[in-house]
Amino acid sequence: MATQPQTRRGRPGYDLESLLRVAVKLFNERGYDGTSMEDLARKLGITKSAIYHHVPSKQELLRLAVDRALDGLFGVVAEAEAVDGSAVQQLEHLVRGSVEVLVEQLPFVTLLLRVRGNTKVERAALARRREFDRIVADLVARAERDGDIRPDVDPAVTARLLFGMVNSLVEWYRPRRDSSGAEIADVVSKIAFDGIRLGPAS
Repeated sequence: MATQPQTRRGRPGYDLESLLRVAVKLFNERGYDGTSMEDLARKLGITKSAIYHHVPSKQELLRLAVDRALDGLFGVVAEAEAVDGSAVQQLEHLVRGSVEVLVEQLPFVTLLLRVRGNTKVERAALARRREFDRIVADLVARAERDGDIRPDVDPAVTARLLFGMVNSLVEWYRPRRDSSGAEIADVVSKIAFDGIRLGPAS
């Protein structure tokens, strides 16, 4: 009888994905600097060597986590840029999509928003966040020039306020069966764009 191929999983019960999710949970609870590989091994009920079977270091776990959040956000940037419409329509797509990424990847985005630049991985993540902020500010500036949103606020300030509202979800949003990412995105978009969009009579 032919035997089925075995999937390399390391120690029983934990693959890289489940290991990463537990690590992110601990990083968010204790802080990255306050979490050791010993803490992670104890939480998982495995040895440190079992963790090293999957990743070479704690810093690699951090990189995988923040890159997941950032890749999701930059995926939405690419979608927004492909929207065949005005700058304000692209901006609204970007805000809505970012909310959905945050809801779907809540622990990962929460960790991203808490990095402070203490390690090489954190500094690289902050550099990508600044690039994302620049893209948002550029879209706001274009929408202002098009006469679609109010021009009496600096574009960088409008961008920070928009994503300050989006990012605040990590502090209060808790997944519920009756509340999807798209529904939360609808609410955020309505509150944000009803406030900054210029109407026909403006």
